[in-house]
Amino acid sequence: MQSAWAEGHSAFDQHVITQRLAPKGLADWKAWATEQVTAFQRASSAVEGRNGALAQLHHNQRGLPKQRYKVWTVLHNFDCRALDGTTPAVRFFRRTFPDLFETVLSQIEVLPRPRQHPYNGGTKLLTS
Repeated sequence: MQSAWAEGHSAFDQHVITQRLAPKGLADWKAWATEQVTAFQRASSAVEGRNGALAQLHHNQRGLPKQRYKVWTVLHNFDCRALDGTTPAVRFFRRTFPDLFETVLSQIEVLPRPRQHPYNGGTKLLTS
């Protein structure tokens, strides 16, 4: 690793662009590169599930709205099932919970009907 670092550092120092940059500009670029490297997290496996998705979003520096964290946590705890069919909430609290989506759907009222186009059975809006 040290020899690879030495080769990379040597190539960086000898590159045309780095030789032409002002010291302040070069320092700014190095600070930016250091920030990017510290944001990188090596994944423990190719597929990491929810944590991998969160880490990737943070790595991409898009972040997540605060409400989405809450939603993903609820989805993870009450809907992700193990091989035995239990959710993390069932295993933690040692009791059953109603189905998450059935509960959400039961809270949604009947949706309004879409507006009809004036010439497809709706009231005629334009007078001729």
